[in-house]
Amino acid sequence: MTTLNIAVIGAGRIGQIHARNVAAHSAVQLAGIADPDRAAAERLAQATSSTIIALDDAFRADAVLICSPTTTHADYIERAAAAGTPVFCEKPIDLSAERVRICLETVRRSGIPLMVGFNRRFDRHFGALKQRLDAGEIGTLELLTIMSRDPSPPPLSYIATSGGLFRDMMIHDLDLARYFLGEEPVEVFAAASALVDPAIGAAGDVDTAVATLKTASGRLCQISNSRRATYGYDQRIELHGSKGLLRAGNVAATTVEHADGAGFRTDPALPFFSERYAESYRDEFDAFVAAVRTGSTPKPDGDDGLRALVLADAATESVRTAQGVRV
Repeated sequence: MTTLNIAVIGAGRIGQIHARNVAAHSAVQLAGIADPDRAAAERLAQATSSTIIALDDAFRADAVLICSPTTTHADYIERAAAAGTPVFCEKPIDLSAERVRICLETVRRSGIPLMVGFNRRFDRHFGALKQRLDAGEIGTLELLTIMSRDPSPPPLSYIATSGGLFRDMMIHDLDLARYFLGEEPVEVFAAASALVDPAIGAAGDVDTAVATLKTASGRLCQISNSRRATYGYDQRIELHGSKGLLRAGNVAATTVEHADGAGFRTDPALPFFSERYAESYRDEFDAFVAAVRTGSTPKPDGDDGLRALVLADAATESVRTAQGVRV
């Protein structure tokens, strides 16, 4: 089996996760790290026994992982398409749905594989939920509840360029909503506040939000997000159906439980996404490699990225107007 040379663009937090997974993979080789921040690129290249490469060289690899700032994603995807290079791109493809549509048309004309980084689809707990739902264990899904809460808010410098909570944070949950519902939401109603940090509100964003999605058949999804969870990284999903309920809870560091006269105590939930979803990032990359090798269409793809962004836009508009928004 020919070894794939895969380049990584971006040496930030998410680039570090992906580059380490590429370097540790038995069937691929890390072609190098491209980042305008040379110091960051050098640190990551050293950590992965790799090298720094020019941006142009990244698109000459057998495949490229785009982990750079969101404002660069669509441009880099189009450059990869021109070079005929398969792409894995972190979410979102862009903050503008129209820009994403233009980008995806370029991808379609080129025929390259494009996978978008909604890694939570590859979480094994959530995957087991989906398998058991599809097997009919709870009959017809009627109500989906997704809870996603960060332990603390990101820096204000990040908030300013993130596109807002719905496009940055909830977009993962909106993708999961489509994944579990099995049909497209046609209406979105959302409400949001800045309760964690008034400075987030002053920057034009929110840190606490809820959204209700409705499909054409009447299925409902409730999503709640917060930028503050004092007890750890909160990631839970509940599926309520005509024949019962399926639920996936938080993941703790250990399953050890201590009981005494004061009650029962367990370890807190894992601290953040890099620990909670470490395995899902590896499984996600495995799926991308398999798609590149077989020439198959990876999932989630560009259309999934666009549809989640459209839902995020609808939620943002709903908060602005205090009305439901048709999708």
